[in-house]
Amino acid sequence: MTSGQRRLSAVATAALVVSLAAACGGDAKPGSSESTSSAAASAGSEGGQLSGEIKVDGSSTVAPLTQAAAELFGEEQAQVKIPVGTSGTGGGFEKFCAGETDISDASRPIKDEEKAACEAKGIKFTELTVATDALTVVVPKENDWATCLTTDQLKKMWEPAAEGKVKTWKDVDAKFPAEELKLYGPGTDSGTFDYFTDEINGEEGASRKDYSPSENDNDIVTGVAGAKGGLGYFGFTYFEENADKLKAVEIDSGSGCTAPSVEAAQGGKYTPLARPLFVYVSATAAKRPEVGAFLDYYATNINAIAKDAKFIPLNSEQEAKLKADITTLKSQG
Repeated sequence: MTSGQRRLSAVATAALVVSLAAACGGDAKPGSSESTSSAAASAGSEGGQLSGEIKVDGSSTVAPLTQAAAELFGEEQAQVKIPVGTSGTGGGFEKFCAGETDISDASRPIKDEEKAACEAKGIKFTELTVATDALTVVVPKENDWATCLTTDQLKKMWEPAAEGKVKTWKDVDAKFPAEELKLYGPGTDSGTFDYFTDEINGEEGASRKDYSPSENDNDIVTGVAGAKGGLGYFGFTYFEENADKLKAVEIDSGSGCTAPSVEAAQGGKYTPLARPLFVYVSATAAKRPEVGAFLDYYATNINAIAKDAKFIPLNSEQEAKLKADITTLKSQG
């Protein structure tokens, strides 16, 4: 099943519709940004319809979550179009800070220079944490030697000094076979690239360049699955979707081998590759009824959507903060 085809069950969908109507009620004045709530409630219970387009771009890791929310919201609000692009976290922020999009999916926090670009265009925004991810290192099914890798071994593969030198698995560890090491990973516009290089190589953006980069995680899947000595990394969602082709490598950062999982990421055991995932919302866009209604929907049903989309859901404190942050965002004049 592709990310664009995810659906909750009929029972879950019905529950989401009910919760949307309940969450979107309120005492807002007609025509105000808060009137989003009453408009969405009317749409859910009386057949009223919103319309418009909500433009989203950014992280390919976060995209399946936003896409799932958009598709479910679209089942109730068919006149609201929500195209979700995947130009990478950095590429998404470029569009967002140029005023070209309303929401930016991100697998890392916004950088200072990106904030400055937004400020230069007068774009105010709110950062919302929507899920947790376990960044997953993968190898092909036929790889029978790399069941667990230390962070030092990963660094030996990926650091800038490895370029042109670490060419085989044996170069990484004498116990590994002399199989050619073929590396696949996100491009430099990806927040996943930034996070991985910072945590593994010790500096954001510091990486060997002689690997096969792509902003499309499906390309990484294809590359790794087709190379006996292949290795790559991306979000947990994409591994879950391709577990029939790939194996997830356990990671040892000093406390023993740990596999990526919901429990390990939420419990803080999957270090250092568990991370929060974000959406950034333009304050101006949030005043529009269709955007406000979509945000209410997203927040009210975030964990049901996250579980269906194979993301690691928020804990109770994170979920409460998301809802509070959206309420604050919508109340800003």
